[in-house]
This record gives sequence, structure tokens and C-alpha cells, in this order.
Amino acid sequence: MKKILSKNDFETAEKKMNDLLNSATQKGGFDFLTAKETEELEESTQIVKQYEDANFKIETPQTVQELIAFKMFEKNLKQKDIAKMLDTTDTKLSEIMHNKRKPSISFLKALNQVLGIDGNLLLRIV
Repeated sequence: MKKILSKNDFETAEKKMNDLLNSATQKGGFDFLTAKETEELEESTQIVKQYEDANFKIETPQTVQELIAFKMFEKNLKQKDIAKMLDTTDTKLSEIMHNKRKPSISFLKALNQVLGIDGNLLLRIV
């Protein structure tokens, strides 16, 4: 059974991990860390990962609209920017975003190729 970590455990491990990552960067890479530093980095990273896995859940978008909105947020783009990238009109994208039009196969293909949205995920949610 895994130990339940406190927020303090997480913050301490995160600080240690970041300090060791900065040290590795300053020294020229992970190969220049001592064996002890490498072990401490691994332990700190595992604590951070365990805490984040238990406490920071990011839900997978469940609709095409949510996927597009996520990509807009991720890339800091506006709807008209995404429309241009997808080689579609602002109106068509707006209709898709407001669920007034179903996305076409070519639109879904563009989401995959241009925005890098997994094709299998698109097929599951359409």
C-alpha cells in the first residue's frame, strides 16, 4: 500500500526536484549529477508524480467542441485563428462549436493533422 502524501510532502519534494533539475542544467546535464543527487531526483520525482496523480485530475474532453476549446486554450488562440489554421470559415467553425453543425470527415482530419488531436479519440467522441 502506498503512503498517503501530504501537501507538505509534495511541496518539499517538488522544491527538491526543481533544485536538482536546476543543478543538472547548470552542470551541463543529468550525467553531471552525483549518484546521490540522481537518487534524490528520482525519489523526489516519484513523490511529486504520486501526489499529482492522486490530487490533480485533468478530465479528457468528451466532445469535439471541448477538444477545440482545449486546443485554443493550450495554444492561446482565438476561434478565428483556429478556423484559419483548419482552412475553414469562421461561420462553419462557430456552428460546429455551438453544436449547430456536425463536423465533416475533412474537418476531423484537419483537427488530427493540424492541431495534433488523436484520430482515435476523435472517432470515439463523434
